[in-house]
Amino acid sequence: MGLMPFTDAMFLAPETRAQPMHVGGLQLFDLPADAGPEWVREFYEHALGAGDVAPLFRRRPHRSALTLGAWKWEVDDEVDLEHHVRHSALPRPGRVRELLTLVSRLHGTLLDRKRPLWETHIIEGLDGDRFAVYSKLHHSMMDGVSALRLLQRSLSTDPDDRATPLPWEPQVSGPRSSRRPRPGVVEQSASLLHAAGDLASLGPRLAAAGAHAMREQAALLPAPPPRTMFNVPITGSRRYAAQGWPLKRLRAVADRTGATINDVVLAMCAASLREYLLDADALPDQPLVAMTPVSLRGDGDESTAGNAVGAILCNLATDHSAPLTRLEVIHESMENGKALLRRMSKLQAMALSAAVMTPMAVESLLGVHRVTRPAFNLIISNVPGPDHPLYWNGARLQGSYPLSIPLAGQALNITATSYNASMDFGVTGCRRSVPHLQRLLTGLDAGLQELEAAS
Repeated sequence: MGLMPFTDAMFLAPETRAQPMHVGGLQLFDLPADAGPEWVREFYEHALGAGDVAPLFRRRPHRSALTLGAWKWEVDDEVDLEHHVRHSALPRPGRVRELLTLVSRLHGTLLDRKRPLWETHIIEGLDGDRFAVYSKLHHSMMDGVSALRLLQRSLSTDPDDRATPLPWEPQVSGPRSSRRPRPGVVEQSASLLHAAGDLASLGPRLAAAGAHAMREQAALLPAPPPRTMFNVPITGSRRYAAQGWPLKRLRAVADRTGATINDVVLAMCAASLREYLLDADALPDQPLVAMTPVSLRGDGDESTAGNAVGAILCNLATDHSAPLTRLEVIHESMENGKALLRRMSKLQAMALSAAVMTPMAVESLLGVHRVTRPAFNLIISNVPGPDHPLYWNGARLQGSYPLSIPLAGQALNITATSYNASMDFGVTGCRRSVPHLQRLLTGLDAGLQELEAAS
């Protein structure tokens, strides 16, 4: 394999023990009606018996003197599924509270770079005849849209289907591929030198395009983002909270106000953040600014590997107490950002994302975030998911909740994913820097109720 694209490698550079750079997903399943007491254990044993592992799940990062210090992907020909696929059980009484405590702990541990960068935890003991699956993948492997597409391909719309492929199995059946011969040192070095030359010429152009786009977006904001209690150093421990709301409630607000569902998601987040900061006596006079990733994959782009995202800076209007005023400001801010992205090529839009992440990587490594003003206060993502029920070997997917990445100077991340008739929110934060994180869920609910009442 050649050098790793910069849009993937930029997620490896800033990784530290305090800043794991993987994304995750928590899926809750109802057990099949005919499931016996050993169904989850038997399913775990079935998962370990996968005959082959897809190429994406064989990738591991590598760099050396031969790569001139740059990252590349290499193939792991001996994937140890017992390391990557794990079986856990919740302590009694097996409530969602115990599940979120376990997932918080799992999400705070680093992935082993000597192996492919993914793990799946099959978790039993959840009350209500349910089980859970927590998965994490390094962000260098794929973005959120890619991960959801992979999930959708790995589930079935048929509740009677008992041959659903596992996420790490090849999608097309066939004989196990033989090992490819590796290039020799001379060929590999020549290839890497050529790629390094390409990067050297492309890098300044990408950086210039991204920086220019950032300046254009920043010029649309009413003021530079303020420092908040979220823009502080972080530890490696995580706290995670999750909850879903009926999608029809968000859609009804959007229809009545002329906003988008994503605008409503951002307005719910703005209301929650405002209330949380007011309770902590820490609400700034200036509005908070969110960085909102935007997928650059077209409808026909079925790729699951790598990253293809742009970025929009959104004014969250947390300085306004009226819910509809906040929604109007958010809608206008997002429309301005979308108009800017439409004027860019895909390469320029990806450069904008790199222009956001690269300074953050440098700041996290050097600790500059302790004294500099943040480019934005937090990341809020909304990833569209499947709009119909899905099943995994007869087990119905009840809810799908995303987990993302707190960063040094960005101690809180909120991500939402639509599934079937629900909008499922996942709130991930530094355990020390964001106390009582679960209160943000209460704020999300109150924010939606305020919008419904006002519209």
